[in-house]
Amino acid sequence: MNKVLRSRQFRGLVTGAAVLALVHAAGTIGYHFIGRPQASWIDSFYMTFITVATIGYGEVVDLTHHPWGRLFTVAVAVVGIANLSYLFSTFLALLIESDLNATFRKRRMERQIAALSGHYIVCGIGRVGTNVALELVKTGRRFVVIERDAESLGRWLEQHPDTLHLQADAADDDALRRAGVFRAAGVFAVTGDDSHNLMVALSVKLLNARARVVARLHDVRNADKARRAGADEIVSPDFTGGMRIASAMIRPHVVTFMDQMLRSDEGLRVEEVLVPQGQPPRPVSQVVPRSRDYILMAAHEHGQWVFNPPDDHLVRPGTALVLMTSPAGRARVERLLAGGPAAD
Repeated sequence: MNKVLRSRQFRGLVTGAAVLALVHAAGTIGYHFIGRPQASWIDSFYMTFITVATIGYGEVVDLTHHPWGRLFTVAVAVVGIANLSYLFSTFLALLIESDLNATFRKRRMERQIAALSGHYIVCGIGRVGTNVALELVKTGRRFVVIERDAESLGRWLEQHPDTLHLQADAADDDALRRAGVFRAAGVFAVTGDDSHNLMVALSVKLLNARARVVARLHDVRNADKARRAGADEIVSPDFTGGMRIASAMIRPHVVTFMDQMLRSDEGLRVEEVLVPQGQPPRPVSQVVPRSRDYILMAAHEHGQWVFNPPDDHLVRPGTALVLMTSPAGRARVERLLAGGPAAD
């Protein structure tokens, strides 16, 4: 549950309890003064309590000859009953948010995860995992987060509360099953521990050998182990960061262009789209006609790259098309390749 909301509700309970105590103290003193000398302190407190609680017993403190005392009773009743109603509603809201609502949200999330197919699983939502998840959000990909650390998961959910997530060990087979690993397109093993990422890669491949696994490794000497464990791609933040720094020096305009592309509001990216199986070879002009929504940069087929393919180049099933496009442009290309309408 949202920590800010829960803290506000708890403060409301404390404030309501303080007001209730103040009403009883003021009522006790007031009735003791009005009913003197017969009214004892206990009688005065009891009179306040039955007034606030609306029990409806007779007047313990005789107010027959005290019209102002009856007006005082009205004031005590109005303030006390209103405060009790506030306390009850605040407590009920806190109870629902902390227990029942959490249960409902968990069950709804499980149903949403069960309906996913072709999604991604982000194992670890630390510094690297956060950037991975942000990229998936910006490019409109569906994903599930698995994180065992409640604090790290909470930081992400504060900014992205609708994220499908599991608080569990990503190397655990049951957690991967609950995240839909059998239907997933790929898994990011991006925890802060190399050995844990190896275990995640191994667990994923044992459950779904077709799922692509990208693993984060600090020590590049573990790359061979990661590949034997099942990782399809190895990324070292230290190595990649060093290459980025060198590129910023020796090819600054390219780096600036890529940075601006990544930060643009249109979500421009260099994307790849696979040509579905079962389609006859067709020229590029028919498969992906020229459009302002995308730029076809290259085609990868049979292990060979064809850069800037001409309009008459035949595109066969299984070819990977590399385009510069936005999420909407990528979706349009996917519809074209599937034989659907190209409308936005």
